[in-house]
Amino acid sequence: MLQFITDRLPGLEEVLRGGCRWVQLRMKDAADEDITATGECVATLCRRYGAKFIIDDRVDLVKGIGANGVHLGKQDMPVREARAILGDGFIIGATANTLDDIRNAVAAGADYIGLGPFRFTTTKKRLSPILGLEGYSRIMEECRNEDIILPVVAIGGIGSDDIPALMHTGITGVAVSGSILNSPSPEMMTKEILKKINTWKN
Repeated sequence: MLQFITDRLPGLEEVLRGGCRWVQLRMKDAADEDITATGECVATLCRRYGAKFIIDDRVDLVKGIGANGVHLGKQDMPVREARAILGDGFIIGATANTLDDIRNAVAAGADYIGLGPFRFTTTKKRLSPILGLEGYSRIMEECRNEDIILPVVAIGGIGSDDIPALMHTGITGVAVSGSILNSPSPEMMTKEILKKINTWKN
């Protein structure tokens, strides 16, 4: 499972051509009209390629732009409140940094967990404590001990070379932004990342 996080349209179709089927639009400080305009274009592209499209934070814009759901940070709207607004037909992801965060998200009805950060990243302004490989290994082991089976996606400064070791911890997939956007070929980098994820899963 690869989630591509982006704040722009350029590069998106290349990523979709590379096989990514899960896109998160993250335009944290943008005006509503800019998020809506970009989001509608993202939704159109995702439908064309059969990809899921979620938007960061903005529960109020999900239905209007045709997104499949929302990803909520720790300072965003509570999962339970978002579920009451959107209903059961939409995906709701929740950010977590600890086992307690995961427990709370599961209890509130989240569909998946974005666990991180793996390492320092400039994507977020208020960064939670960095987990590193050791942190992922510990938390995923605790999840197995408690029979928590919600999909867990690693996030935060992840590069292609990090994926085999991360997958070994038991995560479901990874969320990537800069490693794809800053590569010479977003399409080829997407293929490379998916190959590593799928090789481990198979």
